[in-house]
Amino acid sequence: MARIESLADLDLAKYIRPGDGIVFGQGTGEPLSLTERLVEQRRGYSGAGLFFGSGFSGTFQPEHADHLRFKGIGGIGSLRKLSSAGVLDPVPCHISAVADLIGKGHIRTDVVMLLVSPPNARGEHSFGLVNDYLRSAIARARVVIAEVSSQVPWTPCDAPLQPGEITVAVHSDRTPLELPPAKFGELERRIAAHVAGLIPDRATLQMGIGAVPEAIVSLLADRRDLGVHSGMVGDSLVDLMESGALTNAHKGLDAGVSVSGVLFGTRRLYRFAHDNPQLRLCPTRYTHHASTLARVKKLVSVNSALEVDLTGQVNAEAIGADYIGAVGGQVDFVRAAVQSEGGVSIVALAAAGKKGDSKIVSRLSGPVTTARSDVDVIATEHGIARLRGLGLRERVKAMVGIAAPEHRDALMREARETWGIAC
Repeated sequence: MARIESLADLDLAKYIRPGDGIVFGQGTGEPLSLTERLVEQRRGYSGAGLFFGSGFSGTFQPEHADHLRFKGIGGIGSLRKLSSAGVLDPVPCHISAVADLIGKGHIRTDVVMLLVSPPNARGEHSFGLVNDYLRSAIARARVVIAEVSSQVPWTPCDAPLQPGEITVAVHSDRTPLELPPAKFGELERRIAAHVAGLIPDRATLQMGIGAVPEAIVSLLADRRDLGVHSGMVGDSLVDLMESGALTNAHKGLDAGVSVSGVLFGTRRLYRFAHDNPQLRLCPTRYTHHASTLARVKKLVSVNSALEVDLTGQVNAEAIGADYIGAVGGQVDFVRAAVQSEGGVSIVALAAAGKKGDSKIVSRLSGPVTTARSDVDVIATEHGIARLRGLGLRERVKAMVGIAAPEHRDALMREARETWGIAC
């Protein structure tokens, strides 16, 4: 049975050793009471290393690198501050690979920190808001420390956490992190209008969070029998369910159930998720695995990008040395969607940045996240470019056609200079 400690008396140095690898729930699944204590007591285990997924709290600051080492899948959310300060070491990897990297010891995992629900009648805990690669981390860890919060919903998951899997537990009434839906305006509505036209009845959706996905969902209330199989979902899942558009009846698997790895939303979503058999949280080994995705029907994948070049190469990770994104699950779902019967993969972005710079470029300023050989459709507010099966000259012409008009002439010149392609 787990040892029960009060937060006030919790001495993490009894459980964490200098040099240990620490994994904890990402995003809304961050056990705030534990991570705040982790930072406060960091001198007691100097040299310990933390692995991050996404982050939305202000718990970790660059100055905490005096005793802690930071690495993670990218500079998502509040982690951008760590990345910009040069104290976060990015690990370029598909999210589907993280569990295996942990299991094989490539990502050191000695200690796991969890945010979980109160136990049910059998003593089992729900993972609540995040159940992605945590199971693999628990299997690898020497110590599992759980914050059991009365505010965490009991969300159906593939396998509840058993009491014997917890080393030490602290109880709290701490409200989990919330991630409000992004606000969208006319620009996002224009992008969404092009994307929504590619989403038919009975489509199975995968999309992230942000202004463009929110705008897309706002246009889908008239669809019928949509499904969800995604790495993450937000409050818009509730919108789709309440509109009657989402039934999960024709997904090809998990009939009647929306499947996700994490819940990135607000108390509205958390209340919806509580003891709701229409939702299930599953690990990335299921949500992102090729064998699972091969069974999904009419998979429509919508992902974002920092920039896309004229031949279709997608950069979703960094602009120069500024690592502000991640590989994430983009490639997993891009490849799956184009293999799905009736499916489509869409990368959606604004044609220009806030400063007017073109996001359609002749050369990427960062890495290639998704290869042009995998890309299907690129969408901006100016239209869509269906690149699959096109030659390079045709691709350049299509990409210039969805660039901001003021940049099109320059892009045509750069296509000749960079790629030797004249259209």
